[in-house]
Amino acid sequence: MKININVHLDYSLAGPSDILLQIEAAAMPDQKVEAAHIFVPGEGHFARVPGEEYIGERIWIRRDERFTADYRATVSIDRPVGDCSNLNQVPVHLLPGDVIKYLMGSRYCPANQFQSFVETEFGKLSGGARIMALRDWIERKFAYTPGSSNADTTALDTFVKRQGICRDYAHVLVTLARASGIPARAASVYAVGVEPQDFHAVAEVFLDGEWHLVDPTGMAPVDGIARIGVGRDAADISFMTIYGAATLEAQTVEVEKVE
Repeated sequence: MKININVHLDYSLAGPSDILLQIEAAAMPDQKVEAAHIFVPGEGHFARVPGEEYIGERIWIRRDERFTADYRATVSIDRPVGDCSNLNQVPVHLLPGDVIKYLMGSRYCPANQFQSFVETEFGKLSGGARIMALRDWIERKFAYTPGSSNADTTALDTFVKRQGICRDYAHVLVTLARASGIPARAASVYAVGVEPQDFHAVAEVFLDGEWHLVDPTGMAPVDGIARIGVGRDAADISFMTIYGAATLEAQTVEVEKVE
């Protein structure tokens, strides 16, 4: 599938501010960035740094009074559409060193608190079959409710409330996967089918020696997802972090399938 991406950001700043921006689709084997352009007007610092796991790039920007950015891209996605049901779980003692950290709890994903739950509810399943069961359970039990969470909401909070937005759904799946002994990480993405259109968050799970995308909201097909960045949880994949006071003036994200 090929998708077009169009993003506009406009923020007023209370004073000189440092901004860490990550909104560009990453070039990866299963997604080719065919054309891309980012425009960040104004004078001040502008420097690229690698994203987590060297997937994509972040940009350090320093601006005063106003920050705007426009990003356009066309991305061709080539990955299998099938689910993970038949994929095997890698025994933890055979996990590669760079994957082990995604087995541990993190700021928004307290995996150790869910071990008894996953064993009680999903103990008969393993590997990809468990991941698919977890995904279906989250989609069935949770209500997608904009405004129901904030920057401090953890997977435990979402689990109790049974509602949230995409980052909350992703945190719960990542947490339950890790509690099951399956490495999992969060991914910021662009995706077709997301309503309302915005930056989207999904999970990636490590099965059969590779990372596989899973959207617990059920909105986005895996062949319509373009990764921006990955990390332990939302703390690593925020599309923008502003070190200073800011006011949102306008923000739009458009993702369309190219027919």
